[in-house]
Parts: sequence; C-alpha cells; structure tokens
Amino acid sequence: MKKTLIIVAVFLFTLIAFAQENEKTPALPWRNGKLQVSENHKFLQHQNGKPFFWLGETAWLLPSRSNRDQAGYFVGQVANNGFNVIQISVLHSLGATNAYGHFALPNGFDFSNIDKEGENNYWKHVDYIVETAQRRGVYIAIVCVWGGSVKSGLLGEEDAKKYGIFLAERYKKYPNIIWIIGGDVKGDINTNVWRTLATTIKNIDTEHIMTYHPLGRTLSATWFNNDSWLDFNMFQSGHRRYGQRKGDGDYAIEENTEEDSWRFVERSFAFEPIKPVLDGEPSYEGIPQGLHDSSEPLWNADDVRRYAYWSVFAGSMGHTYGNNSTMQMYQPGVSPAYGATEPWWESIHNDGASQMQYLKKLILAFPFFDRKADQSLISSKNGIQYERVIACRGNDFMLAYNYTNSRMEIDLTKISGAKKKAWWYNPRNGKIEFIGEFNNSKQTFSNDSGYRAGNDWVLIVTDKNANYVEKELQ
Repeated sequence: MKKTLIIVAVFLFTLIAFAQENEKTPALPWRNGKLQVSENHKFLQHQNGKPFFWLGETAWLLPSRSNRDQAGYFVGQVANNGFNVIQISVLHSLGATNAYGHFALPNGFDFSNIDKEGENNYWKHVDYIVETAQRRGVYIAIVCVWGGSVKSGLLGEEDAKKYGIFLAERYKKYPNIIWIIGGDVKGDINTNVWRTLATTIKNIDTEHIMTYHPLGRTLSATWFNNDSWLDFNMFQSGHRRYGQRKGDGDYAIEENTEEDSWRFVERSFAFEPIKPVLDGEPSYEGIPQGLHDSSEPLWNADDVRRYAYWSVFAGSMGHTYGNNSTMQMYQPGVSPAYGATEPWWESIHNDGASQMQYLKKLILAFPFFDRKADQSLISSKNGIQYERVIACRGNDFMLAYNYTNSRMEIDLTKISGAKKKAWWYNPRNGKIEFIGEFNNSKQTFSNDSGYRAGNDWVLIVTDKNANYVEKELQ
C-alpha cells in the first residue's frame, strides 16, 4: 500500500512540475538589477531603487532529499505562498549524497571532473534547483557548508579556498543567488576558514550579496560586522522558549529573553557601520520547543507570526520562516529529526507558512525606506515578553503589532496630519477593518475580539490625506 502511494505521489509531482514549467513567466525581480544595500544601510533594494523585502522559506536539505519532480513542485508552491527566497544547504556534510545516490564530493575537493556522473549528479541537481527557482522569480540563498564540518576541522583553509572557487565560478552567472557563509555555528570557531571561504567567493563573484548564518541566539555582527564581504547581518533567534536553557553553556543573551527576537535587531543596529539585518532562523512551525525533546509543546502558527512581526517592526529588512518537516524535507522512508511526522508536501501549506505573505503585503504597502522602529509611539507602559507591543512608522503612517490584543495607548502626534485614520489588520488572513477617524492626540486601542495570546492584530494609523491602505490593502 505504501509503495502504491509513493508511486502515485511521484506521478502527481511529475504532472504538477510539467504544468509549472508551462506557466506564464512571472515578473522576474532581477530585471530591476542586482540586490544591494539601501542608502540608509537598513534595507535591501534592487539596482534601480526598487525595494526588496526578503521573505524566506527554509529547505536546508532540498539538494540532498529531493528529486527533480519534487524540487520543481516545491519551488512552485513556495512561490505561490509569496516567498521570494529559499534557504538551502548545499553541503550539509562532506559525505552528502543526493536522491539519485551521487556524492557531492566524489573526489574530495578536486572538482576537475565533478560533472562526469551525468545529468542527475549532485551539482547538476543543485543547478536544476537554482534554474527552476530562477524561472519562478525566487532567489536561492546558499549555505555553502554546514558549520559542523568546519567546527570539527574537516574543512580547512586550503580546501575552503578550492571549494569557494568552485562555487563562485559555477553560480556567479545566475541572477538569483545569495551567499550564506556559516551554518548554525559561532563565527569565532575556525574564523579563518569562514573568512577564506567568504573572501574567495567574493573576489570572484562581486554581483551577489553575502551574509553569515550563526548559532542560535547569536548575531553575525558579533564577529564579522567590519568585514567587507558581509553585506548584511543575520541572527538566529532560535528555538528556545522563555527560561529554557537546556545546558547551552556560555549564553549570549539575558535570562528570560529567549523569544524576544526584536532584541537582536536593536543589538545589530548598535554596531558600526550599520548594516541590514534579519532573523535567518526563528522558531520553526511544528518543532518542539527547545528542539531536542519531542514531548515538549510544538511551536505553532501563532508563534511564527509573532517572531516575524516583532523582528520586522523592530527594523529587520525581511524575515525567514521555517517549518520542522519542510526544513529537513521530511518524507516517508527517511529518518526524521526533532520528531517530524508530516511529509513536506503537506507542511508547506501549514497555517504559518500560508500567513507569511500577509506580512510582506503589509510592509510593501507603505513607503519602504521610510520605515523605522519607534517605541515612543506607545505612550502607555509597554509590556514584557508576550505583552510587548512593537511599533514602527514613517512620516505619515504607523504600525503597531500586539500579540495578545492588550489595551495600548498610541501617540498619534508622532506622524503628520491634523486628522488620522485607523484600521485593524489581521495577520492571519490579511483582512482589513476600518476603525475610524481621530484627532491628533493620544488614543487607546484594543480590538473587540478579546484578550489572549495568539489573538494578534496590527494597528495601522495614517495621516487622513494618505491613501496607502485604500490603494494597496483594500
């Protein structure tokens, strides 16, 4: 019975992949030019000035666990969900193989005959993923090597240089590449290897931006903010709940702040020079809190929304979503990690994954480069942990995210206009509800749906003469 289901699933993937190949070509973002840092050093934009809001989906094991039909289906569904970046790990271990049984490094770090194994060899399959994403207007953010291989000393400086040359020469021609150095590891572990890999790639490929993926609850700026190859910062807010330490040893954050993703944004902007930043690995939907004990509660859609809105309203350039099953491309027949049970072709449609698009839609509805965090908008005493309201604004608009729908007093005088208009924005479905018009004063707001964790709302206030909501959100 199981074999029959797998055959049917493969057949369906084939049909869907064929249909996707024949879809109308979407608007390709790189037609606006390469990605670069904005003038205010806090966001990304295209070369022609068009803003780029990073909305990432995590699929670390896509190169090693997907065949071509599955990869095509996955990329298409991710694009349909509004994601514009897919984060993959192309060398999760030095002994990595793909779904066709081909090794990533059949001759170690000698790449002279790397393509002799045919069209489904390891790197041609990675090429296929990149090219499929390119047709759908999706960027591929490549983690070059997972941190364990560097931490253990299996990848040294000489091999890192050979590997960097191979990667840069092979992928510099594609417009949809983003480079990620590191892989769940602190930057002070074998730092010279990471710098060698980064500078080798950057010296050959000057067209694509680059960052570093650090260990949980750490920030790339801690080690590399002054390095010229680091175009933007990344932090991993991680998978711990408040007060959950699990013997992590030397802890880089304050007690009982484990879930406060907004703190990492503030910490990043305290470094000079200022660089854009985002959360590259928050708590994954469907993964146990703390990772390692499958009997612990699972992070859910409410949690992943909170991590996203907290981070972005604090000033992040975008956000990466993750799901337990999706990040490891779990499917029947492979050994699951962290208690995963749901196949990836179901998990990609989980509530949290489907709801991330509403964050991107909201942010892009307003003047992109004007947005800045401003907690002074909240004139009442702000709460801590789940009660924390995070606010941002431009000259004539403000946004406030409230995870529990607690009462909050907002200072409307912080933006332009003698009269203001206000709306509720629902982050679960993207629907908008007009509240009313207000004088230029301090006003108290609470949605009439009641108080509870996960009953989250975004308050939108604009100058009465602005029409962002009417034009983009209604």
